[in-house]
Amino acid sequence: MAGSSHGHTPAAWTGVTIAFIGFCISGVFTVAANIPGFWAGIAVIVLGGVVGGIMKAMGMGMPKESAEMAEARAKAGRAQLSS
Repeated sequence: MAGSSHGHTPAAWTGVTIAFIGFCISGVFTVAANIPGFWAGIAVIVLGGVVGGIMKAMGMGMPKESAEMAEARAKAGRAQLSS
């Protein structure tokens, strides 16, 4: 994925950061054998996905690739292989 900016958007970074915090919360409460705390961490993980999705819908994520751009990318790849 080095040739693209996959995941390098504010929506992706924010969603992943929130989800990571949720994993940490769930992990701590799993070790502490605290079931409500574990589920609170799971809720934070889900919140990360929701926030990332909302931010993407607001235009802070990667735009979908058009058919013209996909064809140009394929053509450039073929030209690079033939040279």
